[in-house]
Amino acid sequence: MVSSHQDTDLCTEPEVLRTNNELGHPLGNGGEEFVDCYSEADISKTLAYAYETNRTVNIISGGTKRGYGGQIEQADILLSLKHYKGIVEHSVGDLTMTVRPGTTIKEITDELSPFGQCLALDPPWPEQATIGGVIAANDSGPKRLLYGSARDFVIGTRIVYADGRIIRTGGKVVKNVAGYDMNKLFIGSMGTLGVISEITLKLRPIPKYEGVSILHFQNGQEMAIRKFAVHLLDSMLEPVCLEVLTPSVAKKMTGKNQYALVIAFEDRERAVREQEKWIQEHIPREAVLTIFHQHEASEWWGQFYHLGASRCNTTDDVKIQAALKIGSNNLDVLDNLQIACQLADDIGVYVEGHGGVGHGITKIFMEGFPEAFISFVELLRKKVEERHGYVLCTHLPFVLRQKISVWGDKPEHFFLLDGIKQVNDPKRILNRKRYVGGL
Repeated sequence: MVSSHQDTDLCTEPEVLRTNNELGHPLGNGGEEFVDCYSEADISKTLAYAYETNRTVNIISGGTKRGYGGQIEQADILLSLKHYKGIVEHSVGDLTMTVRPGTTIKEITDELSPFGQCLALDPPWPEQATIGGVIAANDSGPKRLLYGSARDFVIGTRIVYADGRIIRTGGKVVKNVAGYDMNKLFIGSMGTLGVISEITLKLRPIPKYEGVSILHFQNGQEMAIRKFAVHLLDSMLEPVCLEVLTPSVAKKMTGKNQYALVIAFEDRERAVREQEKWIQEHIPREAVLTIFHQHEASEWWGQFYHLGASRCNTTDDVKIQAALKIGSNNLDVLDNLQIACQLADDIGVYVEGHGGVGHGITKIFMEGFPEAFISFVELLRKKVEERHGYVLCTHLPFVLRQKISVWGDKPEHFFLLDGIKQVNDPKRILNRKRYVGGL
């Protein structure tokens, strides 16, 4: 593969183009041929070749988003960013770093730890999830409540357009970002507008102390969760998460088959303990409190981030595994979890779930027979949309993506999305039908 864009004949076939041995993958989003990219020049050459020869391209890295969207089983080319990884630049004093898209979240964490810094982004499966995939899907975890989603961490990017051209958006330090923020066009666009080749991110100091408080509520006392959560949100406390767990998740994480509320703090030790003291003084009578600190808290999170479906546990011969994302009013989270659990009991599927009472994002993981899952999604989506929320399928075998709308109905602003796609990828070769409305 070439070492620089200037030395590349963009109309020639990439040297590493080869037959893909992953045809027929249950999650789809594959390609007839496979290109493993090790540089931005590799990406540019591959896309320019595909553009000139009218070949479609799917993009993959760690594979944790492979079951997210995609109505076409495979493109002509599967472009892999798995080996295009590493830290380009780390400005310790500015609390910023520039990183290549194939770098996993864990690799970023390990690199920053000796400097007392971190990327305060907590998607699931950090050993597998790459920063490029997380940014492309605008993914996040429970700590979104305080720190925000992937969109909030990006200062600038380098993007390779569908025709091989390379552009830079944003800057390398926060103060350099001015005017219209083009980053937001690409964050969450599922790789349909261009391939991210570099990301510049905001960092934070590693918190000096962390604590995880878990309130277990007796069955039938779920409304006490809402009341306590509202009380906490109205207080001066600053939790990094305020997450409700279904009984199935709570049992797996704590051994107690009850709804639970997880409240985490990250700050100086005194600040953490003062906030935990508030919880102890206001704990509802119906609840039992468990608190973990430091190493135990870290271990708890380590287990939590490995809940649900991933690339490694996709399906078997009979049952399927899937994941959903629900967006709603933050105080509807508990209702959405209860609705999902009730539907699961009625239809006959296994469900685990958790949701942020502070930010309104709920994640549902399930296992069951395909026919039951179709009914489950349809009924759940109907009930959530009645409350002006939405349901997305974030992990689903390809065969079911033919029967269920991953994104739901086209939004009213679809014409704007379609126009942006037309400008950035006029031949529509990148991640075809991977985004809202079949873009």
